[in-house]
Amino acid sequence: MSRIRSKGTAIELLFFGLLDEAKVPFIAHPKIYGKPDCLIEPNILIFIDGDFWHGWHFYKWKNNLSQEYWRPKIERNMKRDISTARKLRREGYKVIRIWEHTVKKNPGMAIRKIASHIPIAESQK
Repeated sequence: MSRIRSKGTAIELLFFGLLDEAKVPFIAHPKIYGKPDCLIEPNILIFIDGDFWHGWHFYKWKNNLSQEYWRPKIERNMKRDISTARKLRREGYKVIRIWEHTVKKNPGMAIRKIASHIPIAESQK
């Protein structure tokens, strides 16, 4: 577990590259509660959630995990994700969560999801 990184992961670097290509300015790893992966605009936080660690379709595969360690750990992660998002929304942030598999298999969808939350400047309308 100590070798598992939370910053600089392959999926994160891929995502940051996509943001660069789309010319979306961002700040990686802003020092904000919940440790978001990046900040876009003054109030949009992006979390890139690993499919395993954050429980993508957890109900389908949770019975295959060790009851003692992994299942409770992922359940805690999922609960923490919900409470973190609520707290950040109360503080005025837009919270966008993007699944790891979306970035890998459909990067355009991930960028479109973010772009839909970025206000278009009046001069660009």
